[in-house]
Amino acid sequence: MKFGLFFPQVGVPFPVIRARAQLADQLGYDSIMFVDHMWSRGMPEMDHLEAWTVMSATAVLTERLKVGALVLCNSYRNPALLAKMAASLDAVSNGRLIFGIGAGWMDEEYRAYGYPFPSARTRIEQLDEALELIKRMFAAPSATFQGKYYGVEEAVNNPKPVQLPHPPILIGGAGEKRLLAVVARHADIWNCPNNAAAELPRKLAVLHDHCTAIGRDPNTIEISEQTIVVLGKDEAAFKQKWELAQATLGRVFDLEKTALRGTPAQVIDQLRARCQQGVTSFMILFGDFHAPETLALFAERVAPACR
Repeated sequence: MKFGLFFPQVGVPFPVIRARAQLADQLGYDSIMFVDHMWSRGMPEMDHLEAWTVMSATAVLTERLKVGALVLCNSYRNPALLAKMAASLDAVSNGRLIFGIGAGWMDEEYRAYGYPFPSARTRIEQLDEALELIKRMFAAPSATFQGKYYGVEEAVNNPKPVQLPHPPILIGGAGEKRLLAVVARHADIWNCPNNAAAELPRKLAVLHDHCTAIGRDPNTIEISEQTIVVLGKDEAAFKQKWELAQATLGRVFDLEKTALRGTPAQVIDQLRARCQQGVTSFMILFGDFHAPETLALFAERVAPACR
């Protein structure tokens, strides 16, 4: 089982991000994943560092931690440029990029920054086509591709990624008819969003059907879950952490329905139950926003019991 950090870089100065990432690196976490937004819904006044900038800086300030986004918005960058950026960061980090991408969803952000906001169907078609183009640019000496939305002609992408045949492609989202079909075609990792975790068994059954339809073994796709964990060393400490999480993350998430929570023993049981449903890695947002003592407590008392 793998454990990474989900780290929305909202209102967090970079020295704090750097310190948490370096601590996670030392404690044995597998990855750190940021968000690809220009602002935060409901909190536009807060500082919000751009995703690729933070990913790149974090990569050079850590040694083994994988870096990525949950998830990049396909609409915000030309896919040929995105292939170049991804290959470059994989080279700079010596093979530590997780290429997380999705179709995009935040309509007010699209409009605020001048991006057209087409239908969900069109955005998913664009994601599908972009991934076909990007994979060609990861592999071919030069790539020529002409689709409905994107095209390149003899596009060279050197250096190639360190990870072969390419950095692991993580796709986030839970739409059953179209998005999970794109996961079946392109993904190495599917990330189940926090708000869809309760429906995981059905989503996995749909994903398996999409894989079967194209002759792919569904077991070749790693199942990741974006989750919130509220952890205290004992019941009293947990109560304090829970109150803090409700006052902060509770503004955005329904913690009663979605958060894993409790003492180390209780969280271990909850993680094992998720694993029995098919989850093999977790992207964790801790309820105290990755306080150092919580990062250490999880790494020392929870993770070893689950790996």
